[in-house]
Amino acid sequence: MSANMMTPNLIARTQKIKLVAFDVDGVMTDGTLFLADDGQEYKGFNSLDGHGLKMLKSSGVQLAIITGRSSRVVEQRAKNLGIEIVHQGAHNKLVVYEALCRELNIACEATAYMGDDVVDLPVMRRAGLAISVPAAPELVKAHSHYITTRDAGHGAVREACEFVMRAQGTLDAALAPYLK
Repeated sequence: MSANMMTPNLIARTQKIKLVAFDVDGVMTDGTLFLADDGQEYKGFNSLDGHGLKMLKSSGVQLAIITGRSSRVVEQRAKNLGIEIVHQGAHNKLVVYEALCRELNIACEATAYMGDDVVDLPVMRRAGLAISVPAAPELVKAHSHYITTRDAGHGAVREACEFVMRAQGTLDAALAPYLK
């Protein structure tokens, strides 16, 4: 069975989501790291993804970033998108994730996590909804409830946001202002 089949189980799982946490490299970006001689790091983010994140947040779902790397550009991107929960340098993402769930008083089953590599598996296996991208290793995809059709850094995050909103019945309202 495809991980993307809209089964009643997948819809029910997605309807419970109150928080979506995202990895950055290989999810919000295509995974390419641009490092300058002075140590400055550059990342390319997709504007479609950004608007999807804003729509998802406006629908009432909380957003978080949990990433193993630390970068000022991630802080800036999160600030631009209104994502207030940002955990960088998270070498044990599961510890950070579980602490976040406790802090927000949200059951793990009411969270989604979007990751792309084996370091994301502990959180993906604990979250109520695990989302990944087409380029993820087979093991990661095997533990995903939903695999985007769009590539990381090229609309995958937008697709995931709209997937959650569609299952929760909030996507049409979010798009309505653009159809007037």
